[in-house]
Amino acid sequence: KIGCTPETLRVWYQKYLDKLNPVKVQQLSDQERIKQLERENKELQRANEILRKAAAFFAQAELDRPHK
Repeated sequence: KIGCTPETLRVWYQKYLDKLNPVKVQQLSDQERIKQLERENKELQRANEILRKAAAFFAQAELDRPHK
């Protein structure tokens, strides 16, 4: 036993790894950011598709409406 919690040991180990290879840590950070942006992009594309369909629906409804 070394007299610390597993979480403390994990933090120390992570700091040690960060000092060994800061570039790799940055790359992981960049990869996480890319994944986040890809998820956001997919969500925005879905929202745009819904809005496109809604606009087409209402435009068609306006064309089908009898004019006075």
